[in-house]
Amino acid sequence: MKDWFLRNDGPTWLVALALYGGWAALIWFHASLPWWVIFPLCTYIVAWHFSLQHEAIHSFLSAPKWLRWAVVMPPVGLWLPFPLYYAAHRKHHQNTHLTEPGVDTESVYWTQRAWANLGRARRAALMANQTLAGRALVGPLLRLEKLVLRETQRLGKGDFSHVPHWIAHVVMVAALFWYISGVAGMPWWHYVLFIAWPAFGLGWIRSFIEHRYGERPGQRTAITESNAFWSLLFLNNNLHAVHHVFPKMAWFEIPRYWRDNREKILAHNGNYYFSGYGEIARRWLLKPVFTPSHPRF
Repeated sequence: MKDWFLRNDGPTWLVALALYGGWAALIWFHASLPWWVIFPLCTYIVAWHFSLQHEAIHSFLSAPKWLRWAVVMPPVGLWLPFPLYYAAHRKHHQNTHLTEPGVDTESVYWTQRAWANLGRARRAALMANQTLAGRALVGPLLRLEKLVLRETQRLGKGDFSHVPHWIAHVVMVAALFWYISGVAGMPWWHYVLFIAWPAFGLGWIRSFIEHRYGERPGQRTAITESNAFWSLLFLNNNLHAVHHVFPKMAWFEIPRYWRDNREKILAHNGNYYFSGYGEIARRWLLKPVFTPSHPRF
């Protein structure tokens, strides 16, 4: 029975049920619970949903693609159509190009020439984004700016291939706000400012440290061990070097592989390792982790 449960992604289905059930219940009962319960719990759940979407890109393979997409498509985080995330993240996994500006879709690096041509205020914002506090607070703004610029440039070039995805996204967001405000009575701006926006920043905590430039591709991906709070939130993607070596490995299989192959993984990633997010916060809460001028390009 246990083998059947794991083979059919039972833990992932349980996450999806808990996530959507918890989200719907918290929104429904928001008026009966204090804000300091509703907002943090909903923020965690929405950030958790980003991790579930990531799992559906790589794993969750017992379900056909249409069903995986249907499970993660509701845009509870509001910001990005899942098909666009899917395409960009698949490109990110071209491991030989990890961190390369203009190629790696999730790189925070700039080419040396582009960095030299940036103004002082722009550099200051990007350096703030290289601190853990800045990544959570400034990171969402920079990410949304990047998204808007890319999508408007695409339209300016006459490429309308993303328009159907945005139309579907707007329709689904409208349906969510119908439930949030029209049915449950939560002001829509409460959801945007106190749930969706903090969840966006919370999700950036994982990505803050997980990639840096290294001579070998394997050296560019970190391992961050952590407690149940963070490991569940990120669906063990904090053990990121394992994920990049085995991207199709289910999230619930990653910790055992890490325990059994610790030395092998650390040799592969050049001992790019952290004992937890507390260590990362102590070192880089307000201090830049590196300058985003790429050492090579």
